[in-house]
Amino acid sequence: MNRLARFAGFGAGRQEGVDRDETEVGTAATVPAQGDAATAAPGGEALREPIIAALREVHDPEIPVNIYDLGLIYKIDIGEDNHIAIDMTLTAPACPVAGMMPVMVKDAVKTVDGVGEVDVELVWDPPWSPDTMSDAAKLQLGML
Repeated sequence: MNRLARFAGFGAGRQEGVDRDETEVGTAATVPAQGDAATAAPGGEALREPIIAALREVHDPEIPVNIYDLGLIYKIDIGEDNHIAIDMTLTAPACPVAGMMPVMVKDAVKTVDGVGEVDVELVWDPPWSPDTMSDAAKLQLGML
């Protein structure tokens, strides 16, 4: 993590004990005991909605809309062992938070129960445009 991100407090996670630099995936704190089906974390596609909810908690510091409704998340793949791969973009290549935004996304997704390893890739194709925004985001920004 770069110094600016650490200074700004990114990477500390949303819950105590969740820091991408220190928490090991699969520790006793994040994996339910075997045989405890009532409290077992969801897996596979059941993780998609909680992941989206976590992404809606991440906001672009320059735009008062969450990154999911802003249309910055292009792909969420849930793989074996609940390995999450996310492709995201930014509103512009020269975005001043380019170094911090993927870290913010990774930290938010890691707070979801049952999530394994999280990889976030910044992509530029296709380029972001306001057309990718949800109607709620457009309404919030006065574009509808």
